[in-house]
Order: sequence, then C-alpha cells, then structure tokens
Amino acid sequence: MRKEIIFIHGGGDGAYEADQKLVASLQQALGTDYTVRYPQMPNEGNPDYMLWKGHIHREIAALQGEGILVGHSVGGYILVKYLSQEPLPDKLIKGICLIAPPYPGGDEQWQFEGFSLPDGFGYKLPFNARIFLYHSPDDQTVPFAHMRLYATHIPGAIVRETAGGHQLNNDVSVVANDIMSL
Repeated sequence: MRKEIIFIHGGGDGAYEADQKLVASLQQALGTDYTVRYPQMPNEGNPDYMLWKGHIHREIAALQGEGILVGHSVGGYILVKYLSQEPLPDKLIKGICLIAPPYPGGDEQWQFEGFSLPDGFGYKLPFNARIFLYHSPDDQTVPFAHMRLYATHIPGAIVRETAGGHQLNNDVSVVANDIMSL
C-alpha cells in the first residue's frame, strides 16, 4: 500500500497555485511509494479556521492507513490548531511537517482576531507523531523567529533551517528525506 501524505497549502490570494510547486517537488522526491493528496481549502485569500477544519477532518478520516501531514505557512498553523484541539478520526498520524508556519502573536504583523493556539498546544498534538519544523532565515513573509517559538512549545520537535525563502525555492527535498525516514 502506498503511503499517504496530506499537504495543506498556505493562505492568501493564489496560495493554492503557488504551493502546487511545493507539492510537485515533494511528490517527485518521494517517488511512487507515496501519494501526496493536495486538497484546496476554501477562501484561501482570507483563511478561516472554522471553514478549513472540516476539510482537514475529512481528509484525515479518508486516510487508508498511517498518514503524514504537511502544512505550509498558514496551512501549517491551522493544522497545528486543528490537531491540538479537535478530536482526531481514528487514524495513526506518523509525522507532521510544518513549513514556515506563522506563530500567533510572534510579532506585530501576526496578530489577528481569532489567530491563536490553545494553551499547552504542543502537548496536545498526536503523541506518536514525529514533528518537523522547517524555516528559512531569508523568509520575507513569516519571520524566522517564529520557528523558534514553535520549537519552544512543541517538545521533541526536530528543527531544520532551510534556504530559499518562504517557498524554499520550491524545493522540499529536505521534507521528503524526513518523511522517508519515518
């Protein structure tokens, strides 16, 4: 059986299309033993947790076996929020890969109504999942310091400093290598 990955794209106008390049890079690096599912989230220009969580829940529920979750930017933040406060379908999540997720209140530009995580969120994530954080110091969209905030709150997270800005130069081979190690 092919291993399944769900990739949740970032937010903002054109985010789904922009992140297709990341998905293509991931699928190419992983090869035919993996299937990367890439659902389009509603209202990408103005992401809303309440709208996205139902889609994420259905995607996880549809996994045929163990799953690996990847979230880019706002998609990573929403994935963390979902996993830390919603009951999961009866599925084993083997890995969680978070690429440049913004941290709520991480700086003045990332403070919005409803943009928050529950207290102790890092301890509420699936206990059996290995968690990876990826961020580039030259990210012009989400400050690099946000990765350290996540790392502080997620015990045991594996931190990877990458290159290539917010989109990692559309090369997520480092993510693929970690997925293949699971």
